[in-house]
Amino acid sequence: MPLAIVHHPAFCADMPEGHRFPMNKFRRVAELLEADGLVAPGGFHVPRPAPAAWAALAHDRAYVDQVFSADVPRVVAREIGLPMTEAVGFRARCATAGTVLTATLAMERGIACNTAGGSHHARRAHGAGFCVFNDVAVAIRLGLSVGAIRRALVIDLDVHQGDGTAEILAGDPAVFTLSVHARRNYPVRKRASTLDIALEDATGDAAYLAMLAETLPGILSRFRPDIVFYNAGVDPHEEDRLGRLSLSDAGLEARDRYVIGAVRRLGIPLAGVIGGGYLDNIDRLARRHTILHRVAAEFA
Repeated sequence: MPLAIVHHPAFCADMPEGHRFPMNKFRRVAELLEADGLVAPGGFHVPRPAPAAWAALAHDRAYVDQVFSADVPRVVAREIGLPMTEAVGFRARCATAGTVLTATLAMERGIACNTAGGSHHARRAHGAGFCVFNDVAVAIRLGLSVGAIRRALVIDLDVHQGDGTAEILAGDPAVFTLSVHARRNYPVRKRASTLDIALEDATGDAAYLAMLAETLPGILSRFRPDIVFYNAGVDPHEEDRLGRLSLSDAGLEARDRYVIGAVRRLGIPLAGVIGGGYLDNIDRLARRHTILHRVAAEFA
């Protein structure tokens, strides 16, 4: 069975010319997946926009209503770093629903991937750091509320700490949050995950992979999740303008193969989201994001 991949055209919202967030990467990721034959034309799984009730499982309802009505206070919009237009709000709804659908497909098929998702800086009260709604936290809260899952593990390997995910899910014994990130990077004020591993600048491929091998098997055997949400951010890459860990393309591919293999060999469903990646060359950045999908296809 081919890998189930979720995509919605609204993942790429209109942005002001020259904005520093590489929004066009989402469109290009989808194009590359089709060109590479991982998805047949028209073969993406397309989510319906998330309703307010879903977003409110992880966020204050007042903030949710502000996003839905495109009436986010200016101070909050500045912290998010995106123009909080109707299109950007709709994009957040679709990306969140995309991760929910990815989780549903993963539970059915064993593995599925989104072409967006991983908005891990969005907190309960409001968004931050280019993140409007915390799609993984919403998907977990929804899955727990309807009884589709009992225990969820978040493996967040974006270069930035998953502060929003940690805050929203703090204290919930049904959820284990692992964040591996650069110590000297955004956010300045970290929130405590179940386990945080803060790495020094220029860690490199070998040390990074050794850390995963020392850490992940024990978590999987002790916690025994019903599903894993894997944030495969590519911003740990050596040329990423917001990353600091000096991983190579080969290192990212080995990272993804190790994580996905460790999870799937235990028969645990895995839902992949693409996380962060920041590069002016959209083609190269999008190609790097598709490492997740190409590796995941090996385990479908």
